[in-house]
Amino acid sequence: METATMEHISLLQQWWVWAVAAIALMGLEVMAPGFIFLGFGVGAGIVALLLALGLFGGNVAVVLLVFAVLSMLAWFAMRQAFGVRKGQVKIWDKDINDDV
Repeated sequence: METATMEHISLLQQWWVWAVAAIALMGLEVMAPGFIFLGFGVGAGIVALLLALGLFGGNVAVVLLVFAVLSMLAWFAMRQAFGVRKGQVKIWDKDINDDV
């Protein structure tokens, strides 16, 4: 039982697993827009790139921490770039049912 757990943990240190996760998360963003899954997809993509280049990957906890931090930074960056800007709030002064 312990070896099965170790095999799953070592998968988190493979670059291709993170690349597949990035593609899946970015594809999921198409189904549910809102820049939620896209931030996680960008984080997973950067982790895949860093693992492929061999810059880190010795510890699963470090890989997951880097993924979490990069995902959060990507989400904040996209929220800044594509989010609702100040003064862009839509105020409704007429209802569609008022004409009845």
